[in-house]
Amino acid sequence: MKLPRRFFQPLAAGAPEPFRELPVRLERMIHFVPPHNDKVRARVPELAPTVDVVLGNLEDAVPMDQKEAARKGFVQMAQATDFAATGTGLWSRINALNSPWFLDDLFELVAAVGSKLDVVMIPKVEGPWDIHYVDQLLAQLEARHGVTKPILIHAILETAEGVANVDAIACASPRMHGMSLGPADLAASRGMKTTRVGGGHPEYRVIADPAGEGVARASAQQDLWHYTIAKMVDACMANGIKAFYGPFGDFSDGPACEVQFRNAFLMGCAGAWTLHPNQVAIAKRVFAPDPDEVAFAARIVAAMPDGTGAVMLDGKMQDDATWKQAKVIVDLAKLVAAKDPELAAVYKLG
Repeated sequence: MKLPRRFFQPLAAGAPEPFRELPVRLERMIHFVPPHNDKVRARVPELAPTVDVVLGNLEDAVPMDQKEAARKGFVQMAQATDFAATGTGLWSRINALNSPWFLDDLFELVAAVGSKLDVVMIPKVEGPWDIHYVDQLLAQLEARHGVTKPILIHAILETAEGVANVDAIACASPRMHGMSLGPADLAASRGMKTTRVGGGHPEYRVIADPAGEGVARASAQQDLWHYTIAKMVDACMANGIKAFYGPFGDFSDGPACEVQFRNAFLMGCAGAWTLHPNQVAIAKRVFAPDPDEVAFAARIVAAMPDGTGAVMLDGKMQDDATWKQAKVIVDLAKLVAAKDPELAAVYKLG
């Protein structure tokens, strides 16, 4: 573990200073793009203004014989599109540290487009040692190629060991941007009995106590991922980084995707992965606060400008604790309004 006085020192001579605070960005959806697909890649300049983050995926879903094409396609995509002009983040999910493609991914991406690359997403992070390795290597590559802003690290939580070490991962480096839940690999790592990618399972239920012979017992489906999301959110928020829900694999079930995204949003996640265009609208809808909640939160903040004391609004007591809750909602609404004119008109925050 780095000592506090050395925590924010660059790890290579000539590397940029690490951020003291994360850049303030709206990241409701991390939209995955397969860079080896020419047709999809050609649509990226049109896509970029409509999403918060474009992620070039080099890992899962890219066949082994297409790994090099995906890497080259990402570089072409990054060079051809002005992501900064639309306020859109540019990320890449590179291959795992134990794969034969990891080093080439990092070496080639930083060399070619390091100044445009905001975040690298690292699969199957199991402990802080993984982050330390990537941290040092990024610093060396940034120094070599004259990259002037630090490239951030986003860890995917998709092994049992990673979940066990989630707090240590969250505080491993000032490069840490956040974490995403990786439910499919995590299910396999834990020995869970499901083939679904995210979402619930109809057999994961609770049942009411018997109410008498012949009386039907109420039953309700539960959330397989509640514990892990809560643990991830606590680790991230305690360390000033962001938590994200990962993939929802059933593109045909919009309502279930929306419920899963909303659960994650309410629990503290900043956004989710979108793997299909029809999930983008869901993420935009879910990861923005409800207008009525924004209006009430704005009243609380206005009634307690310095966040102290207590007031009564609509028969409900508001104090410094509810002021903090309201501030979270108002701050997010302002961030959303800055990018979404339609919601800006609804929120009316000035």
